[in-house]
Amino acid sequence: MFSSTWNFLKRHKRKFIFAGAFVGGVYFLGKYAQKKIREMQEREASEYIAQARRQFHFESNQRTCNMTVLSMLPTLREAILHHLNSESLTTLLKSKPANKLDIWEDLKIISFTRSVVAVYSTCMLVVLLRVQLNIIGGYLYLDNSVSKSGMMPLAPPDVQQQYLSSIQHLLGDGLSEMITAVKKAVQNTLGGVSLKQSLSLQELEQHLNQIRAQVEEGDGGSTHRPLSWYMMPDEENTLAAQACGLTENDVTTIKLLNETRDMLESPDFGTVLNTCLNRGFNRFLDNMAEFFRPPPGAQGDSTPITTPDSLSHVSLPVAKIIPIVNGQIHSICSEIPSHFVQVRANLPLGRISIFESQHKM
Repeated sequence: MFSSTWNFLKRHKRKFIFAGAFVGGVYFLGKYAQKKIREMQEREASEYIAQARRQFHFESNQRTCNMTVLSMLPTLREAILHHLNSESLTTLLKSKPANKLDIWEDLKIISFTRSVVAVYSTCMLVVLLRVQLNIIGGYLYLDNSVSKSGMMPLAPPDVQQQYLSSIQHLLGDGLSEMITAVKKAVQNTLGGVSLKQSLSLQELEQHLNQIRAQVEEGDGGSTHRPLSWYMMPDEENTLAAQACGLTENDVTTIKLLNETRDMLESPDFGTVLNTCLNRGFNRFLDNMAEFFRPPPGAQGDSTPITTPDSLSHVSLPVAKIIPIVNGQIHSICSEIPSHFVQVRANLPLGRISIFESQHKM
């Protein structure tokens, strides 16, 4: 029996070898496939977790940005009111001075200037803070990712504070220069408009567009500055101010500032800022439209007419428009969450800056 079995095995030895090799190959191939599938699943899970962390980090950063904007609006409002103090002029008018007409003309220019500046500066504050917080957020995200490796942080607290303090340019020299540019544009556009002349809401919008065109595109003069200059000083001035005794943190801060400056000069940023400005000025006109509504029954109907066509037939003397425009700054720069703030805060800017900063590092 054993001999016959042995003879059978000898006769079919090659077949058994091939069969064993095939079965063994299938077994090890199955093990290898299981290992690769497990590695793929682990990698996908890791990528999903990393994406979820980035998304949470991004959303948390946006909430921080919105809260920071609201906290800074009172400071911005007070700075504008300090530079463009119309209240002193209204006080003079109550005393019935001899130069009453001249004071009204000054009040016209100051009122329009401070409302236009309020829209510009708040929009710039929103987009600049969004860029800054997302750039610094990108560094902090990487710092948190490599914290266990014992590496030095890319953005230590001193760098963060020094970098974020650059926002003071917008509230200081940048704001002063912006006021000068806007005031000149307002003077060119509205200086010749009589106080007795009536303007419709559409005509008011046309005047605002003319003012914006001069501010954003210039009037042919040599002193025109891009809007990004009001948000950050020239690169040469920044480096010159810190040229002596630069520390490692100073070098990192300058790197962050240069990244920010590159972002402010990019076409994507220009598109986002322009969108924000359009929303801001549209909201300003919506607020003004409340005062251009015809009275009930003016068209022979007891229901107030609120269509755009009906508003175009309502006009107000410039003298009556001035106090309305003058008071808009308190709505534009309100620290209380409002629709005006929301239309500027809900902008798709954050993802551009946070991921761009990560790719650069």
